[in-house]
Amino acid sequence: MALQCGIVGLPNVGKSTLFNSISNNKAEAANFPFCTIEPNVGIITVPDERLKTLEGLVNPQRVLPATIEFVDIAGLVKGASKGEGLGNQFLANIREVDAIVHVVRCFENDNIVHVDGRVDPVADKEIIDTELQLKDLESVEKKISRVEKMAKGGDAKLKKELAVLQLYKETLLAGKNARFVQLDDEEDRKAVADLQLLTGKPVIYVANVDEGSIHTGNKHVEALKKHIEGENAQVVMISAAIEAQIAELESMEDREVFLAEYGLKESGLNKLIRASYALLDLITYFTAGEKEVRAWTIKKGWKAPAAAGVIHTDFEKGFIRAEVIKIADYQQYKSEQGCKEAGKMSVEGKEYVVADGDIMHFRFNV
Repeated sequence: MALQCGIVGLPNVGKSTLFNSISNNKAEAANFPFCTIEPNVGIITVPDERLKTLEGLVNPQRVLPATIEFVDIAGLVKGASKGEGLGNQFLANIREVDAIVHVVRCFENDNIVHVDGRVDPVADKEIIDTELQLKDLESVEKKISRVEKMAKGGDAKLKKELAVLQLYKETLLAGKNARFVQLDDEEDRKAVADLQLLTGKPVIYVANVDEGSIHTGNKHVEALKKHIEGENAQVVMISAAIEAQIAELESMEDREVFLAEYGLKESGLNKLIRASYALLDLITYFTAGEKEVRAWTIKKGWKAPAAAGVIHTDFEKGFIRAEVIKIADYQQYKSEQGCKEAGKMSVEGKEYVVADGDIMHFRFNV
């Protein structure tokens, strides 16, 4: 499955600098609003030490890691929900992504002009929240109008759907994001599924800090963390300036030395990828053979046929069984044959729930 995260934020918060640092595609970074006009897409490989382990054991012709698409979406200003600035384009682009990476400025720098002339991450967040909430409210109210007319006949299902829509309307009118609404009933969730509510998408807040605050944070980061309490979101602290310097280094050895000089164990990109996987409940399974070793991304809790379908729809349609080896067993017994001889390859059916790190071979017939 192709995971796509949209990077959003007000102008001059470090959004495009961060994007440039983690992507092979280069968005234009400049000290003025709207320097990124069209959404730029960068495909980022997901670092996974287990792939290196399998490569050493299998010696395949090629290795294919999992990937994440990061989309740098055009900047936003007050009034975007009414079409101000690049608002309509921004809102259309963000509707397509799986998750939102909201970059918030948490650094002081007089040489980089803030669109509102101040540094206030909570106010910045609220500007974007408000615009997205207003657009969501517009979508919800339109559907309420349609469902109200149909529900006049007394249909119980439509009345229930109307009640769910009213709940979302009340939440948005209260200045809260749609993700605050917690629904246990799958049918209730279907009431707004077609609306693709912008504030219902999972979100990671990237606190863009200066180099001196990368370990301890600062007052801006603390204010942001306090503000999002109860929102079912998390804050990842990154210095876009440091990430930009890392991106210029060619070798992994040079990058490790650079990180060590800052006392860092991993890059901000790695932290962001891990946070994205956790936020979306994603895991990785592997296929391993002489031609290729490959990582595949799926949702936690998926059963074997659905996991097979990520490779090809025919694998899911004609699923017969899955041969599964645990990564720890593969490391211990060094090969697929070694695992077979040790009784460490299991044969699983349609109800098998795939675990993170499983090495799988699918049998199917179409």
